[in-house]
Amino acid sequence: MKTRSSKRLAFFERYLTLWVAACMVLGVGIGRLFPGATHFLSGMELGQSHVNIPIAVLIWLMIFPMMLKIDFGGLRGVARRPKGLAVTLFVNWLVKPFSMALFGSFFVVGLFSSTLHWIDPGTAHNYLAGLIILAAAPCTAMVFVWSYLVEGDAAYTLAQVAINDLIMTFAFAPIVMLLVGVSGIVVPKEVLLTSVVAFIVIPLAAGWISRSLVIRLRGLAWFERSFLPLFKPVMTLALLATLVMIFAFQAENILTNWIAVGLLAIPILIQVYANSGLTYLIMRWLRVPHPVASPGALIGASNFFELAVAVAITLFGPTSPAALATVVGVLVEVPVMLSVCHLCVGTKGWYEATGLDFFDTDSIPREIECDDSLKNRGRKEER
Repeated sequence: MKTRSSKRLAFFERYLTLWVAACMVLGVGIGRLFPGATHFLSGMELGQSHVNIPIAVLIWLMIFPMMLKIDFGGLRGVARRPKGLAVTLFVNWLVKPFSMALFGSFFVVGLFSSTLHWIDPGTAHNYLAGLIILAAAPCTAMVFVWSYLVEGDAAYTLAQVAINDLIMTFAFAPIVMLLVGVSGIVVPKEVLLTSVVAFIVIPLAAGWISRSLVIRLRGLAWFERSFLPLFKPVMTLALLATLVMIFAFQAENILTNWIAVGLLAIPILIQVYANSGLTYLIMRWLRVPHPVASPGALIGASNFFELAVAVAITLFGPTSPAALATVVGVLVEVPVMLSVCHLCVGTKGWYEATGLDFFDTDSIPREIECDDSLKNRGRKEER
């Protein structure tokens, strides 16, 4: 079934699953054909921080344009419609990382390692650490694509992403240290904090400063129409190059541990569908409009895999089992999130057919400040 939003989706996003697959094939091929060059690149680290320099540069090129889009001044309006935001934050920070630790412990450490002996215990705990790192960082960039697909409220999605990024600056490191420590692996505090500063704090600050300066000098219209589009090809190329490099670093792991790749996908799949379903149902129970609930469900399930991969590489090395676990997250992320998008769009009628009156034109402004498309739709219905 084709949706109106799928027809409007840009060429790159429409075939994102194919790009990821192509990057995997190319990266694994490079890793196998040029092991010396791959080893050299994986060993390029910034001082004693264990931050991989090529990955760091590419991550910055991806994250900085994302941060440019965040309008922190728009967060003031969220207080007048807090339900959707509260549900999203609850799932992102109090459910998602802990549920991944639970699913990962049950399947990877318990079933696949202790019971079936398919994975040795040390490797299993390393895999679990990577899964926890993956789940501890809410998605930033791809959320806008998912929201676009389900015709979500763009302004509200932006607010959710902005607040998640602010929370991530001080909550990501403690959650990872707590849960990974529980799994039996000691996380170097200094290395993790360095990763948070390098991949969250600096891009966030740089984006906010750049946005403020450009808007002050040239205006908001020029910023949105001329300045931001300059970064779209940069971000796209950086994403593809990052994927190629990640798969090149993990070539040996992927080829020799391809069964582990399939096993690791199981807790990731369960976690994505469980958290997106939980968010969606709570939103419906609280009478949150569908344009807020659907992107909220997607934000509650997706992961900031660019950051997760960078942190796993920084903490455990580019060829570690933890890094491989985050790479499996990359493989699973796109097709699974597209399926969640289809589920949200396909159940919109069920979601709205609840006998609730907040979908009536008169009640929408009290619950949410809709974007122009929703307001225009409401005026047409009134006429």
